[in-house]
Amino acid sequence: MVGTISNTDNKQSNVEIKSEIQETLLTPRFYTTDFDEIAKMDISSNYHEFVAILEEFRVDYNKQHFVRDEDFEKSWDNLDESSRALFIEFLERSCTAEFSGFLLYKELSRRLVDINPVLAECFLLMSRDEARHAGFLNKAMSDFNLSLDLGFLTKNRKYTFFAPKFIFYATYLSEKIGYWRYITIYRHLEKHPEYRVYPIFKFFENWCQDENRHGDFFAALLRSQPSYLNDFKAKLWCRFFLLSVFVTMYLNDFQRTDFYKAIGLDPRQFDIQVIRKTNETSARVFPIGLDVDHPLFFRTLDQCACLNQKIINIDNSDKNALLKSLLKAPLILNIASKLFTLYMIKPIDSQLMWNTVR
Repeated sequence: MVGTISNTDNKQSNVEIKSEIQETLLTPRFYTTDFDEIAKMDISSNYHEFVAILEEFRVDYNKQHFVRDEDFEKSWDNLDESSRALFIEFLERSCTAEFSGFLLYKELSRRLVDINPVLAECFLLMSRDEARHAGFLNKAMSDFNLSLDLGFLTKNRKYTFFAPKFIFYATYLSEKIGYWRYITIYRHLEKHPEYRVYPIFKFFENWCQDENRHGDFFAALLRSQPSYLNDFKAKLWCRFFLLSVFVTMYLNDFQRTDFYKAIGLDPRQFDIQVIRKTNETSARVFPIGLDVDHPLFFRTLDQCACLNQKIINIDNSDKNALLKSLLKAPLILNIASKLFTLYMIKPIDSQLMWNTVR
């Protein structure tokens, strides 16, 4: 598996190997969890669903998909400096996120192999997919003369601890929102090929099906543990993670509007569509969905994004650390207040949401 995620060929001597990634609140994280707690989970209530998912993973629909074709043989030196920087950042963030999934799933598989072989193999095959994605993205980075030192990141990146149920909520949503992001970009570029400035986008249709299948696996995990979905606390946590995932994407994309404009997308409309679709999809599993049609919802996200940009501008200034902290404090409090306002918007019962969608 490690070979799948190795760095680019030594033949490309002009490729810079990057080992450090600047961490911010919105940077993709590396996660760890309570592996013993997961090992003790009882999944017997929907065991047959896990067996069916495992059979689908074994088919490996994308085994022959991630193969670079002649379109990658072109030179990308003709891209202007701004466009190159945008694509490098997109590839780097995507590679880091996929590699983070690989590490977590691989470790879960190793810890569960003697205790729950069905779950262990599911995690192993998902790590296979994530490794394939990360390797493909890292190879793409070499087209821009850069590559991530994934081995170094494995040993030196900070790992964030999440309890298992929080891992399940967050990963389910990240896989599903990943699906909607990839498929939305793919469908847009299928209609407007003149904006497909780099060939990696051709791979997004099949790629997003991996994300979708992974999301279905985590949906099965959540359904196998009724307490994760069926009580009052579960509803509060579902609201929290829905809002967290949507806000993180929105604030990240607000910083990268030029990237989406480069591929012919309106970044705000793109995010709105992805949030709506992910909110609808998650209502098949979560007991509630967010009221994204509330007049305050996207207006408040816009305000948070503007405040976050001011924080970034302060961080990038030449002011001293103390002054930066003093200037950022009221902005951070303002964002927190606005996010609390969004959290307090009454959610929608999932059954009602699906009746409305249909």
